[in-house]
Amino acid sequence: MRGKTSLLHRVGSILLFAVPVASCTSVSSSTLSLTYGLTLAPSGIDPHLHASAELGIPLSSVYDTLVFLDPDTRQFVPGLAERWTISQDGLQYTFYLRQDVRFHDGTPFDAEAVRANLDYVIDPDHHSQKAALMLGPLASVDVVDRFTISIVLEEPYAPLLDSLSQVYLGMASPTALQTWGPTEYQFHQVGTGPYRFVKYVRNDHLTLARNPDYAWAPAIYHQPNAAIEELTFRFYEDEATRAFALESGEVDIIGEVPHREAARLAGGGEFNLYPVPIPGQPLQLLFNTSLAPTDDLRVRRALILGVDRERIVAAVFGPYSPVAQGALASEGFPSVAEAPFPAYDPALAEALLLEAGWMDEDGDGRRARNGEAFQLRIVVPTWGSNPEVAQLVEAAWEDLGAEVEVEIAPGFGPLKEAQARGDYHAIGNNSFGADPDLLSAFYLGDGFYNWTGYSDSDLDQWLHEGARRFDSPLERRALYESALRTVRDQALILPIRDYVNLVLAREEIRDLRFSAQGWFPFLIDVRLAPSSP
Repeated sequence: MRGKTSLLHRVGSILLFAVPVASCTSVSSSTLSLTYGLTLAPSGIDPHLHASAELGIPLSSVYDTLVFLDPDTRQFVPGLAERWTISQDGLQYTFYLRQDVRFHDGTPFDAEAVRANLDYVIDPDHHSQKAALMLGPLASVDVVDRFTISIVLEEPYAPLLDSLSQVYLGMASPTALQTWGPTEYQFHQVGTGPYRFVKYVRNDHLTLARNPDYAWAPAIYHQPNAAIEELTFRFYEDEATRAFALESGEVDIIGEVPHREAARLAGGGEFNLYPVPIPGQPLQLLFNTSLAPTDDLRVRRALILGVDRERIVAAVFGPYSPVAQGALASEGFPSVAEAPFPAYDPALAEALLLEAGWMDEDGDGRRARNGEAFQLRIVVPTWGSNPEVAQLVEAAWEDLGAEVEVEIAPGFGPLKEAQARGDYHAIGNNSFGADPDLLSAFYLGDGFYNWTGYSDSDLDQWLHEGARRFDSPLERRALYESALRTVRDQALILPIRDYVNLVLAREEIRDLRFSAQGWFPFLIDVRLAPSSP
């Protein structure tokens, strides 16, 4: 049966775990289930090795972390670590672990398990795409005693607690890591969280089952135990299919719904809309400062001034997303709005282009300089409405007299290949997170994602010092504000919109909440409204 009567159905099939389970029984009859629609099928889903934000939507319910970031207070609270201390010089973090935790396969959680996890992440043969970088200047991981672990750094690294609170550094069973290894572990994941990993069929679905032995829920959860027995996650990469999947009863919850469909469905009484702000970087285009004509600051400024960002955001995202004002979203970093990027001003854009020597020499509406055409190449990924935004930016820059080509990169691999070629003038890329240190990868001179090619010693110093200032939040914020002003003054990006994930859920679903990182739901808290008589 489809439609609203199919909500959270009861199924009678027996589920077999895809991991060795030593101390639990199989899920059997009368299982209360929920289907969650995902909007991207990651190329890999081991959070320790892969980088997609989408993988965290299901897997944040499989793994616990040493600490958690409270989404309401923005303070770190105990997780698998009951408490922790930081040395005065910021080089040593000592975690005192819970002693009552077991992994889903029965393996006890202890300090050796933490060390095994971090060793797995930093092993160069495993090619971790994100988690290894999140550990910063790691020097060693030392077991003090069975339930005490010490993480030693080569230099202070303020983002460490934030890193340890994320699913990418979630604690996995060392038994499972050793048994399956980096290639197969993604299909046999074992954590300590409120849900157990059951099965993953690539590009089709992922199934989780409630962990009946869960007895160590952190304070950020409102419920100590899950009410939903079984979770199935299915993939809907084409945004045009998402509203239909919800209306037809294929899914009960789905995110990244187009704004018009979200407004329509939210107004009908059958679904609730959850606009979830996502901290981190906005949807943006990074200018290539190493290739003419965007190597000229005047041209970059003109290209920013020539785009009506408010109109683009209204057209593509409706009233739900703020216009981006800088290199970080105002969610979690509100001072960005105090020094915003300049607003739409085509007259000033025209003046800057003329000053740079780009003019319409023959009256055909296209600019040139010394016989060279004013040509621009944009490369964007497929996700996050980047293609639709790129088309509108293309039109705006053509109105300025440019010849514009847009390339859609079908995946991160092709996007990285386009970046490596270096033949772009603007390229779409961003990262999400609650800590401003994510700027470092994009704006340090040797940053992994420094696709602008810009390098500045002052900017490097502010970013390096920002990562070190674990002891003074106010001074740390001031350093990042200096970095953000440089990004604006050097016109290194065209910021478009701060991300807001439009999540729709059936009206019967209650207590749907999300992590401080925005994307990840606390599915342990989900409850159902009482059935009508």
